[in-house]
Amino acid sequence: MPRSSHYDLQSLRVFIVVAELGSLTKAAERTCLTLSAVSKRMTDLEHSIDCTLMLRQPRGIELTAAGKGLLAHARQVVERVNRMANEMSDYAAGVRGHVRVWANTSSVIQFLPHDVQAFLSGNPGVKISLEERLSDEIVAAIRNGDADIGIFADNVLSPGIDKAIYREDKLVLLVPAGHPLAALEEVAFADTLDFEYVGLNEGSSLLARLLDAAFSADRVLKLRIQVHSFDGICRMIEHGLGIGVLPEGAVRPEILAAGLRAVKLTDAWAHRALWIGTLSRETLSPEALRLYDFMSGHI
Repeated sequence: MPRSSHYDLQSLRVFIVVAELGSLTKAAERTCLTLSAVSKRMTDLEHSIDCTLMLRQPRGIELTAAGKGLLAHARQVVERVNRMANEMSDYAAGVRGHVRVWANTSSVIQFLPHDVQAFLSGNPGVKISLEERLSDEIVAAIRNGDADIGIFADNVLSPGIDKAIYREDKLVLLVPAGHPLAALEEVAFADTLDFEYVGLNEGSSLLARLLDAAFSADRVLKLRIQVHSFDGICRMIEHGLGIGVLPEGAVRPEILAAGLRAVKLTDAWAHRALWIGTLSRETLSPEALRLYDFMSGHI
């Protein structure tokens, strides 16, 4: 059992730096502390927990299993303390409410900028913290309390979430100029699977939708390149490295001006819904409830 229930916050911050840099000396330089001060903080931290957190090696330190466990917890603790400090600073500056929103890329690119601006114009005392995340991460954040409100794709399981339709959008096929499919007005997804694709990285709800559709067609999605963003997909397609599927609202005029062509998909799944959800409307703060109702069309 730990010898003390007290954990010094500054020591946890220093521990995170030591773990990330893998060196007491480099951590001392980064934190503007002496090497002996860093070493003492680590020793005291190990003493308070009553187990070894790191092994001192000739070329640096190596975290033990306990050290890796503490690192995960320490990051969460420091992040929450920083969030608390920022929110208290906001209240001191006159902010009357703080709402944490996590949203997927499709909603951030297509709809949220306009909606957030419209809401804040009528609610200037509210601060919205917006994080762009994958849909499954958003659902998890709603459940564990990291997000007050989340916006996520309709093909992600979300049992126990109080949700409503936020927006509906359409997916289109984006192809480079001169591609065999560029002359078409519309196409079935199955008829595109002979060509190589540029897609999002693993974990994205859009990639899951494409993989499921390919599986249903008894075909394989030929992923040549995977990237983190819709912009990355567009750039790769522009250079002839494949074709891709994007929300229609993400295909900006300048993308089409660069010679790319957006082709309609005839598949029913290409019309999708984006959900807005919360753990419970009854437990939302007044400001968060007002934002939720505004964005779900209740007001």
